[in-house]
Amino acid sequence: MKPQVFLQGPTAPLARRARAVAMTLMLGCAAGLAQGVPAQAFAAPESFADLAQQVSPAVVNITTSTIVEAPAGPGPMVPPGSPFEDFFKEFGMPGGPGGPGERGPQRSDALGSGFIISPDGYIVTNNHVIEGADEISIEMFSGKKMDAKLIGTDPKTDIALLKVEAKDLPFVPFGDSDKMKVGDWVMAMGNPLGQGFSVSAGIVSARNRELSGTYDDFIQTDAAINRGNSGGPLFNMDGDVIGVNTAILSPNGGSIGIGFSMASNVVSKVVKQLQDFGETRRGWLGVRIQDVTPDVAEAMGLKDVKGALVTDVPSGPAMDAGIKAGDIITAFDGTPVDDTRHLVRRVADTEIGKAVPIVVLRDGKSETLSITLGRREDAESTKTTPAEQSQVEKQGTVLGMKLSVVDEQAQQELKLPVGTKGLVVADIDQSSDAFDKGLRPGDLIVEAGQQKIATIADLQARIEEAKQAGRKSILLLITRGGDPRFVALSVE
Repeated sequence: MKPQVFLQGPTAPLARRARAVAMTLMLGCAAGLAQGVPAQAFAAPESFADLAQQVSPAVVNITTSTIVEAPAGPGPMVPPGSPFEDFFKEFGMPGGPGGPGERGPQRSDALGSGFIISPDGYIVTNNHVIEGADEISIEMFSGKKMDAKLIGTDPKTDIALLKVEAKDLPFVPFGDSDKMKVGDWVMAMGNPLGQGFSVSAGIVSARNRELSGTYDDFIQTDAAINRGNSGGPLFNMDGDVIGVNTAILSPNGGSIGIGFSMASNVVSKVVKQLQDFGETRRGWLGVRIQDVTPDVAEAMGLKDVKGALVTDVPSGPAMDAGIKAGDIITAFDGTPVDDTRHLVRRVADTEIGKAVPIVVLRDGKSETLSITLGRREDAESTKTTPAEQSQVEKQGTVLGMKLSVVDEQAQQELKLPVGTKGLVVADIDQSSDAFDKGLRPGDLIVEAGQQKIATIADLQARIEEAKQAGRKSILLLITRGGDPRFVALSVE
């Protein structure tokens, strides 16, 4: 069975939560040689006891309570005197003697983990631990219980910030997750499977993992993480939080030694914004982008497979700054851009309203533009439309594709904006490079070789230009359902 990613928590209580620390230590050490030069080796810690004792007062169990509406319709029919009569009543399903019963709203409890980050009671956990909760309470290592209120959440990083009314609480600081290396020792603490405070240890197995989120930067670890560990801290050996335990990869929902913790350098920025504003405020560039792949780089005559290729520029900061589809963003605010993921994070971390220099590669030449960043959350709340596309005419077969010009009928069938121009893929040879690259009937080709096309002749001319320039492929801009992307097709 294919392994799946499970968010680890909240979990329903399985037993009475113990207050003693259950230590599960997975120890091991390794030493190696690299090209005959001895690698620096560090012995495994003799014990994690001192570290666990140091940080455990700041780790909390989180209990959430939610009112769940009963399903519509009558309850079960239970004959008078039936042995099931008391059973159904005990579980809130009164089936009146000889007749149906209605079940009222039920309260559902769940458990997770968290940690205190300030003496005045700010607590970090996962958004999915407290999502939809009507009541939230925390239990400290000492056994003290307090009600918590929700300050703010960020579903994009699965982080939530809580607050309890207290003073002089024990707390733990954030560490620098960028300093963590594969093989470094780490320790996780939380409330797995509702069993109470528990510790597990292991190493950093991998860095910079992404699961499904735009801002994912997970630390992978083999420290045991299970349901209920969600929101708990991952510590380095100095007692600093370098990750928030969030998910595991597992075929059955249990730990198999592949856990993921959101890196502290992502979490700390989110938490600061939640503290200051009660919400996130990320920078927004206003472009659609894709990675520069080797075939795209070859088609555009690029030396390096780096940067972020702009596929569309809706109304927004980028359009105002003069960025165009086909530009490759190579640097942002003085920092080279490796790929789209790197650019998205850099933009998100930049102050809203700041004028930022951006270097783009356009027609083989570098240009520096200045762009004033907007706010992503504002942009996402407003529906945007793709930038206008272009031109059209007649029918023909090119590169294994049967193409036709956009006419009124095609505009209606494909639900294209009035005036849309380009070549519609009517059919495609399944043995062609175009089919292998993902083109399908209904796709609209609007550019070839970064130039607008209006007819079959335009496309053929761009292909001939690419061949004369010694290129093996040509870059096409296609749209599908209003979403644009670049595809490099072989012209050989």
